Amino acid sequence: MTALQWDLTGQRRYETGVDHGVLFIPDGSGDYTTGFAWNGLVSVTESPSGAESNKQYADNIPYLNLQSAEEFGATVEAFTYPDEFGQCDGTAEPSPGVFVGQQSRKAFGLCYRSKVGTDLNDDAGYKLHLIYGAKAAPSERAYTTVNDSPEPITFSWELTTVPIYAGSGYKSTAQITIDSTTADADALATLEGMLYGGVGIDPQLPTPADVMALFSGTVTVVTPTVPTYVSGTHTLTIPTQAGVEYKVDGEVITSGAHVITEDTLVVAHPLTGYAFTPGVDDDWFFDFV
Repeated sequence: MTALQWDLTGQRRYETGVDHGVLFIPDGSGDYTTGFAWNGLVSVTESPSGAESNKQYADNIPYLNLQSAEEFGATVEAFTYPDEFGQCDGTAEPSPGVFVGQQSRKAFGLCYRSKVGTDLNDDAGYKLHLIYGAKAAPSERAYTTVNDSPEPITFSWELTTVPIYAGSGYKSTAQITIDSTTADADALATLEGMLYGGVGIDPQLPTPADVMALFSGTVTVVTPTVPTYVSGTHTLTIPTQAGVEYKVDGEVITSGAHVITEDTLVVAHPLTGYAFTPGVDDDWFFDFV
């Protein structure tokens, strides 16, 4: 072994900043299939809690040391937020521009980035932060007079989370972090294609188990087959394809022929262990004509 050394050139790492915020709203099945850009993020303060010591005594000594369950929370501060966040903040909009508060709060997912720098490179990389099962608590908003040094109001929310399944061998979690400086570049590109979407591709937040499978190399990348539609008989045919399920209005639709009675949007989703080829179309709109 060699002697330890500190503060070597190129090894003085730090993190700063927050950007690329994305809000994810779960569908009826609990999958985060719809994402919305979150502009104006000021800060995200992660606040883990729990894991507290609970010593047990016997034979006049500390016999063992149990720890309480660990929980994950956060505080989000922003100048603005997506319109779709209203349902997560206890607001309903019965008519355009009319907002009713103190309504039910919907759970959501969140994605954001922080920059990674070194003493040699301010843009050495970034970390992707994924949050699952979050709920926002009410927060105060201070509206003040405009003066000679005006400042925009900032909104702030305290988040609590409920962890979800993270795959065999891991405890359930509400948080995953991916470091671009060490993670597999191809897997990261595939993940970002899912998180940020593209032409004809809706942004989606894969489960923790899917994320870990993607980086472990156990994910099969597939291109979803396009459903077919015969307008004369209004027959929509859903393909049978390994690793792909198709949904209409958030509900899984079985493979085979279906007669539709209205305009229909079909969205394809990868099953666990699969991911879609970045840049491919994963939803199709069929006119009822």
